[in-house]
Amino acid sequence: MSAAYLPVFLALASAFLFAVGAQMQHRGLIDVGSRRGTAISITVAAALHWLFAPWFLEAHQWLEPAILIFIMAGIIRPSVSANLSVAGTRFLGPTLSSTLSSTSPLFGAALGIFWLGEAFTLPIAVGTVGIIAAVLLLSLGNARIERDWPLWALALPVGAAMIRSLAHVLTKVGMTDIPNPFFAGMIGFTVSAVVTNLALGWGGKRQRVDWAAPGTRWFGVAGIMFGVALMCLNNALLRGQITTVIPIIALSPIFAMLLSIFIFKRERLTLRVAAAVLIVVPSVAFISIYR
Repeated sequence: MSAAYLPVFLALASAFLFAVGAQMQHRGLIDVGSRRGTAISITVAAALHWLFAPWFLEAHQWLEPAILIFIMAGIIRPSVSANLSVAGTRFLGPTLSSTLSSTSPLFGAALGIFWLGEAFTLPIAVGTVGIIAAVLLLSLGNARIERDWPLWALALPVGAAMIRSLAHVLTKVGMTDIPNPFFAGMIGFTVSAVVTNLALGWGGKRQRVDWAAPGTRWFGVAGIMFGVALMCLNNALLRGQITTVIPIIALSPIFAMLLSIFIFKRERLTLRVAAAVLIVVPSVAFISIYR
């Protein structure tokens, strides 16, 4: 594979693995709460990185100031962004919340252009708009959205989208000094695991994790998927541009929908899904070929 197309391939692999992880989490919700399940997934992803650390880490990287950037990224994502997403779903419902969350590529493009000085070409713009349109098509569907929520609640999913994009940019900035995608992911997941587990036990009684429960194991598998997905994502960020990678990562809901239809049989193929796929394919082609 040409090195020029490697970031696109890695971003596609990451989006797919994030979608698989989301499906595993859905199955885990059978007998595990969302907050506890999220903590399990993040902790397992961190443990996966530590397991492979001897093969990917260099001792001197611990002394580099850029490690603080990875720590900052780990604090805000997924610990803060995930909580904002959950709160947004609670107030706005899944349809409107997921729709507003799909604006992440716009924030990524803005940060890439104004912070990193990346070029936002017409093909990338067309591809980004196409991907956002496809996600919106799936999110909105034929659902009717009624206004029974406070206006400030709109900031919750939009804030989650902004934080995810900011974390991507912080990771890329940190990798200019520490060009090790694995190290960036390990620090980020470790910090997120600490923050998430502290938040989970805050003001309440800690409960022992029952690894015999089917839901716990599903969340554990999700953590492995997320760990590998972030390795792919960070490698894509190291080799590619924010304006190229983030729109492709936004394809994760599309992959999740296709998995629900063809693998898990929870949904059926509709004209809306087919239209979304037909929009996505040329959009990714625009980004990858003409960027």
